[in-house]
Amino acid sequence: MLNFILIVVFLITGLILQKVSFIPAKFATYLNNYLIYIVLPALALKYLPGVELKFELLLPIGSAWISFALSWIIFGSLGKYLKWSDGLTGCLIITAGLANTSFVGFPIVKALYGEEAVKIALLIDQAGSFIIVSSVAVVVASIYSVGKKRKRDVTKKILTFPPFIFFILAMAMNISSLETPALILPVLDVVAATLTPIALTAVGLQVKISMASISSKYLWMGLAYKLVLIPLVIFVLYAFVFELKGMMLKVSVIEAAMAPMITGSIIAITHDLEPKLASLLVGVGIPLSFLTIAVWYFILG
Repeated sequence: MLNFILIVVFLITGLILQKVSFIPAKFATYLNNYLIYIVLPALALKYLPGVELKFELLLPIGSAWISFALSWIIFGSLGKYLKWSDGLTGCLIITAGLANTSFVGFPIVKALYGEEAVKIALLIDQAGSFIIVSSVAVVVASIYSVGKKRKRDVTKKILTFPPFIFFILAMAMNISSLETPALILPVLDVVAATLTPIALTAVGLQVKISMASISSKYLWMGLAYKLVLIPLVIFVLYAFVFELKGMMLKVSVIEAAMAPMITGSIIAITHDLEPKLASLLVGVGIPLSFLTIAVWYFILG
């Protein structure tokens, strides 16, 4: 319950700060840069070296990868067919393709299914969502934000992007069975703890809710994919094709049904991929997801 209260508090804080005259015009940009250049690298070092990939958990973990891959296929194809701008296409791929599997996901999973279910949710988040947002999402953002620049420039942008560098470092540590030095863990804990308040405040600063924005077909296309289509795909695929049952099925579907990931929206915003839409997908998606998740919980039984 505390996490839900904090979501509302920090989103409202960001909305209020929009009206404060002495707040710098680029304050949201400063917060976004802090998240990208400080928090994401810290999270990579904190979590990824210790991720344990077990064969029997590949299906739950795979739900996050399926969600992002299908988002790329659907919105990438629609973008070409309907001649959307690269910014719009990239925004929908990233923001609708990534679920808020941690800050919103963990407390909801725990409340619905108990402590054991959180262990499955943790792997979905760390081996799924977090790896995607640290690597593949960065690649997508770079591709859709550079227009007609050369492939060499795209590659350079990806390889010099701090979250991607630290993702590679952390995964190399994982493969080599190297742990993050205990000396820096307290620092990483402090930095990681700032993710939620800073990210939600940044989103609130950038959300401009109006009748025009709420009526945007792109907002509802993104939320329809994230809250309805992808959990339906995971449910049908896992329950009837792979015949997954019990807790693993329930957690996989519920985590897939979470609202768009805050960090994913920050990636889109910092690459100038329709920042207003990216903020709206999170700002509207989080409260709306509480209703749609209740429906999925009822369906799962």
